[in-house]
Amino acid sequence: MQKKLGMVIVNYNDFEMTKRLLNNIKNYKSLDEIVVVDNNSPDNSFEKLKEFESDRIAIIKNSNRQYASGLNVGAKYLIKKVGECNIIFSNSDIIIKGEEDLKKLSSNIRKDIVVVGPVVNEHGNLNRGWRIPTVNQEILFNIPLLNRYFKKKFLLYNENLYKEDTTIVDVVSGCFFLVDSKFLMDNDYFDEGTFLYYEEQILAEKVRSQNKKELIDNRVTIIHDHSVSIDKSIKRIKKQEVLKASQRYYAKNYKKANKIQMALLYITDYIHRIMLYIVCLVRR
Repeated sequence: MQKKLGMVIVNYNDFEMTKRLLNNIKNYKSLDEIVVVDNNSPDNSFEKLKEFESDRIAIIKNSNRQYASGLNVGAKYLIKKVGECNIIFSNSDIIIKGEEDLKKLSSNIRKDIVVVGPVVNEHGNLNRGWRIPTVNQEILFNIPLLNRYFKKKFLLYNENLYKEDTTIVDVVSGCFFLVDSKFLMDNDYFDEGTFLYYEEQILAEKVRSQNKKELIDNRVTIIHDHSVSIDKSIKRIKKQEVLKASQRYYAKNYKKANKIQMALLYITDYIHRIMLYIVCLVRR
């Protein structure tokens, strides 16, 4: 008997994108329940999204803006409503080609495979998962100008691995992925120690610790329609601060980074941030 399938969408100040996604999937019969969690948006998203509420679509409000918290609120609501199931977690800015793609993703879940992701098309760039990095590699990723080279060298798999229908990877993209609800429940859901970023990597550490696996279904491609405009304002610096705070939390709690490694993460982040400030000043 095939498990039920649900979807959790986290919204924050993105009503139009969430509306588009709901219109995309609201008639998918394979989805037993759709849960939209509004992370306390100040733009009245919650009130606008309530118009979509139905017997299969729930619109609920999270009391804070922490991303992992939003995922957990949605997952717990869904599990309470439909029972043990497969759960798709999705950003609001996602385009799904068709209902069959969701069925294909869900069919991959079994005893040893507990997390499944599609190929993610991000404006022509294909995200097909990556390796779990070491702490020393995380330090290298903080080095300005060279960070892209190091990420390509240490994180990405060889193209030849994607020739079959499915590929085992360490980590799948956090913008759209499917998880076995039993695995979530047995492993205390998503870690709420970060505000934003590194959720998928922390999940991958939990998967590895339980001798389970993550998989990319190469037959399924979704579109991640996020903005590619360059933020020339101070917001880019704030984003960097949040990202690196999550990086340090991950390094300390999941990679057991020592004091020297933690210091290097702080120092390289500080240098990177100074360079971002300079770039922002030049572009004003």
